[in-house]
Amino acid sequence: MAHESKNNPEILAEAFGAVLREVRKERGLSQEELGFESGYHRTYVSLLERGLKSPSLQTIFELSRALKFSPSGLLARVESAARRKSK
Repeated sequence: MAHESKNNPEILAEAFGAVLREVRKERGLSQEELGFESGYHRTYVSLLERGLKSPSLQTIFELSRALKFSPSGLLARVESAARRKSK
């Protein structure tokens, strides 16, 4: 059952959003700046950060490029955050 909770779409979306916000702030970018650099609207970035939307694989790569952060590094942080949230 623990495996199922780690893969809960809501937990994953929240974890991705928290990590996206952390990395964006570490990079000193506003949501608007990240949106501009990645080609997404600021509103979409906000929805992602609040865990209300889940990104596609392409979106993860575009955001990672804009953040100058590897997609694998981003997802590793998401995995850790999801693990903490599911406990």
